[in-house]
Amino acid sequence: MHEYINLNADNLACEHLCCAIGDPKHQVGVACKKEWLKNKLADGHVFRKLDARGKTFIEYEPVETAWVPVVGHHYFYIYCLWVAGSFKGQGIARELLDHAITDARKKKLSGLCTLVAAKKKPFLGEKKFFVHFGFRVVDSINDYELLALSFDDQSAPRFSDTARRMAIDNPELTIYYSHACPFVAHQIDQLRDYAAAQNVPINFVHVDSLEKAKNVPGVFNNWATFYRGHFVSHQILNVAALEKILATN
Repeated sequence: MHEYINLNADNLACEHLCCAIGDPKHQVGVACKKEWLKNKLADGHVFRKLDARGKTFIEYEPVETAWVPVVGHHYFYIYCLWVAGSFKGQGIARELLDHAITDARKKKLSGLCTLVAAKKKPFLGEKKFFVHFGFRVVDSINDYELLALSFDDQSAPRFSDTARRMAIDNPELTIYYSHACPFVAHQIDQLRDYAAAQNVPINFVHVDSLEKAKNVPGVFNNWATFYRGHFVSHQILNVAALEKILATN
């Protein structure tokens, strides 16, 4: 068994956040994410990582307070489970998920859920990994799927009604974002600069409350892009990806 650390109020300032280790351009995002985490700990938010310098962690909290357009009761929502680089193949992902499952059972919850896609997409979990542990599809929007591992016969979580819209009234390119991911802040700054320099209208919507998160009009983990009124992607954009959207839509 490997050694793990759970982030808390005492160690949050000094511990790294795994996915943005030592990358100077993302340190503003790290600070934003730590501030977000500090406010989420009281909600039962768990950020558990390997006690090593690597991209190896799981992040989850009660679905009732999770900043995603998913509704339900007595479930954990898994935001992210990531094991990268030389740490792959050591059973770490299994140990991290086992911890979350054990935690849910200890708290007498009804299960756990997470966002995936029918076909693997960046920034989302691997469907076949979760299915191996007993997760099943309980809801879907297009090719996005909500997986759940249920311990009892209680109602499974589902996407919110607003998420099913997958559309907005504003035809301008619109980005919903939160600081739940440390990569977001840098990309938002890049896109703001690009929009100003190229005179491209972009509407940025900061999802900075639980109410806003539960009511995003499309699939959202920490980012959602809409263009000409339609949902485009959940993926965090760089300038090249933005230009591709503008050119092809």
